[in-house]
Amino acid sequence: MINFNLTDEQRALRALAHDFARDEIRPVAPQHDRTAEFPWEVVKKAHALGLMNLTVPEEYGGGGLSQFDDGLVTEELSWGCAGITASLTGNTLGALPITIGGSDEQKKRFLGLLTSSPVLIAFNLTEPQSGSDAANMKVTARKVGDDYVINGTKQFITNGGVAALHTVFAMTDPSKGSNGINAFVVPADTPGISAGKEEDKMGQRASNTTQVIYQDVVVPSANRLGAEGQGFKLAMKTLDRSRSGIGALAVGLARAAMEAAIDYAKERKAFQQPIANFQAIQFMLADMSIQIETARLITWKAAWMVDNGQRASLESAIAKCHASDMAMRVTTDAVQIFGGYGYMRDYPVEKYMRDAKLIQIYEGTNQIQRVVIAGQLLRN
Repeated sequence: MINFNLTDEQRALRALAHDFARDEIRPVAPQHDRTAEFPWEVVKKAHALGLMNLTVPEEYGGGGLSQFDDGLVTEELSWGCAGITASLTGNTLGALPITIGGSDEQKKRFLGLLTSSPVLIAFNLTEPQSGSDAANMKVTARKVGDDYVINGTKQFITNGGVAALHTVFAMTDPSKGSNGINAFVVPADTPGISAGKEEDKMGQRASNTTQVIYQDVVVPSANRLGAEGQGFKLAMKTLDRSRSGIGALAVGLARAAMEAAIDYAKERKAFQQPIANFQAIQFMLADMSIQIETARLITWKAAWMVDNGQRASLESAIAKCHASDMAMRVTTDAVQIFGGYGYMRDYPVEKYMRDAKLIQIYEGTNQIQRVVIAGQLLRN
């Protein structure tokens, strides 16, 4: 039976995240957007409150919560700032390969580090010449005795310059294609690892985005996740689970933009009355609400399917694609409602619009999401 009622625990969790976004994220978000300074103080406070590592099982110190619960928190945090939220939820993405494919010993060692202190883990998949075509990676992991030696460069890595751990996908046997890829957990202080320059981004400037460079990095076989050659499958399973969270992030950002537009429409006057009285503005606001509500529903469904052990490749791709396209439309319309003021940095909606654009790009561009969706439809 379908039930859209949240439990008392879920409502309390959502309220905790909302209050944190209101009190700790929103007051500092403009400063971090201007300076691109990493929000370490926010990270520490979120970790102390238990708003990070929510899907890490309890036996390894995490919240032991569902993908659905994680989405509730992500929406509220993104309502505060999408860039800061990307920094916090980067741990969910980076830890998922360990949760899915790691041994008990690996989970105790690596997940325990994340949950015991406010440290970050970065998901290393994208490369300078292989973003959407992830299986065509050039970073190599050459087997040498009981170790692997990793060489190459990863690109556009969230938290790449500030993470204590990296989950890294690298090619061991090119002749096997995607079946020649392995996944590893690599501490950031391993000799040979360095971060490239921090990217100067259009939006989500509070999040740290860098190259991660590997030069003869020796990684023991004990750090490989899963069986030999299972790395690419592990990456795809991770993204199937994480993409509903990207949808939730888009919903939270769009909701913030709509609320700002509503408040402004009530206050701004033209022709001796609030512009909220004009049907043109009312229809724009109505369309915002329609789009936000429908995007939230598909993100909830995708997360629910993951939590119930169902394959959600199609639904997760739809959630990510639809919600991020929606966020771009809603934030653009919010700027339009603000008129000339919306284009100025004195008001929040220009930041919302800049932040929204990146959601259409990371964790698989929306063009790739459509490829995934079409492939699922044709196979089914």
